[in-house]
Amino acid sequence: MVAGGALLSNVAWSSLASGSDADPDGPDGFFPPPPERRTLVVLPVLIYDHHRRMEQVSWRGWGGVQTPEAAAKEAEQITKELGELKENADFPVEFFPIQICGHIGEAQNNENLAKADVVLIYGAGGGIEGAQNLGKDVVVFQRWRSGPVYLQYEIVSPRFLRQHKDTLQLQNIQFDDVVTDSLDELEWRLRALCGLKNARNSRILCIGGPDAWSQNAERQKILFDAIHNSWNMDIQTIPYEKLDELLEEARADEKLNAWAQKAAEAYLLLPNTKLSTEKEFVVNCFVLTSVFCKLMKQAECKAITVFGCMGTIIPKARTTACLTLSLLNDAGYLAFCESDFAVVPSGMALAAITGKPVFMNDPTYAHDHIMTLAHCTAPRKMDGENLSPVEIVTHFESDYGAAPKVEFALGQEVTCILPDFLGVRWAGLKAKVADVPFRPICRSQLDVEYAVADELVNEKMPGFHWMMGYGDYTREMGYMLRRVGIQWDNLDKYPKY
Repeated sequence: MVAGGALLSNVAWSSLASGSDADPDGPDGFFPPPPERRTLVVLPVLIYDHHRRMEQVSWRGWGGVQTPEAAAKEAEQITKELGELKENADFPVEFFPIQICGHIGEAQNNENLAKADVVLIYGAGGGIEGAQNLGKDVVVFQRWRSGPVYLQYEIVSPRFLRQHKDTLQLQNIQFDDVVTDSLDELEWRLRALCGLKNARNSRILCIGGPDAWSQNAERQKILFDAIHNSWNMDIQTIPYEKLDELLEEARADEKLNAWAQKAAEAYLLLPNTKLSTEKEFVVNCFVLTSVFCKLMKQAECKAITVFGCMGTIIPKARTTACLTLSLLNDAGYLAFCESDFAVVPSGMALAAITGKPVFMNDPTYAHDHIMTLAHCTAPRKMDGENLSPVEIVTHFESDYGAAPKVEFALGQEVTCILPDFLGVRWAGLKAKVADVPFRPICRSQLDVEYAVADELVNEKMPGFHWMMGYGDYTREMGYMLRRVGIQWDNLDKYPKY
């Protein structure tokens, strides 16, 4: 097994089946929810200089926070702003009480430093030198118009970032770690760092083992070494021989089968849900989804991928995995077909940033500012809340089983991630849903329209599979990837091509 990780070979259905499935009578609560995203923990630190008047000499630097009283007032304003940010954020974040000090070195004695993921420095004074040595992600916030102007507004570049040189001298704190005035600018950086916390050290269960699309063993080793170095991902495997046993026992479980029948009927009664394949395929998908949920619980993870989903799993599950993976994504899990680890980390990263399902897809050739993206496993809750209309049809290539033909929202802005085969460079771009056709290709399909040149997309596109999510998160992705050593090639940033 090229990726390492544990092998789940001793698990038994009797132990898995002890956990109950969700009540299918709810609107779409068919499966127990996965673990929530881990909360980003932030330590805010206000640095200020307490200057005292001296005669006939320059006795103070720039800035409007230079007394204990001014610092206390500023801390109150910061606390209010961070409280509002937390309340409105679409990601989990907590802020420790703000520390007021004259130099960042004093924060090393703060008992909350070890618990924090991020140190948020308010640079009203000059003493931020040493922040690069805290062993934490650091964001520097400075005021220009939003309050009393900060000293760092003048000197953060020449003194701190460039260290009195002409180019950036710090490795772990860079130009994009400085925010001026804007809480929106601060918020998206914290969203990215929350995503980083949730994407790193994550675990995924592989049905049949890990793979990489059309890559030989040597190139797979390079890829999985890169995944380990960037993400420290724990890849767990369950062999198909064991899955065969579990599915055979599950099909003989009267309680599970009664639940799957009831759940399938409830699902098909959901608004905007049309069935155009055999109902029994849908029932079998619910059986398979329940087995996968229980296996993820056993493996203590919320992500799964299926090797051999184009063939191997079909006779074993008596359906295709397409609808099963869609159901899992809608339930808040991460579920990918083909076990392609060239693209899987990008899906885990984008979902960790957004808290929404993502769509792994096959791209096509760029032309006329349009590309078709398609696969048979799209989630219906692409916005994280609402079920899009769907027609349940067969998987295209096998013309068998159950696969969702999801109606993506026309005009919706999306983020497209284009990972390379070796885990070192991801390209990306913004696009909009231009059409949702029904061509003889993978069932969930959309045409996306983008602003950059077709030649740029075709020449800069690496790898094969893409990952797509609703909304524009290209900034967050680049901010995250810098910290894990992956090059982010944002195609929207190129000059006119």
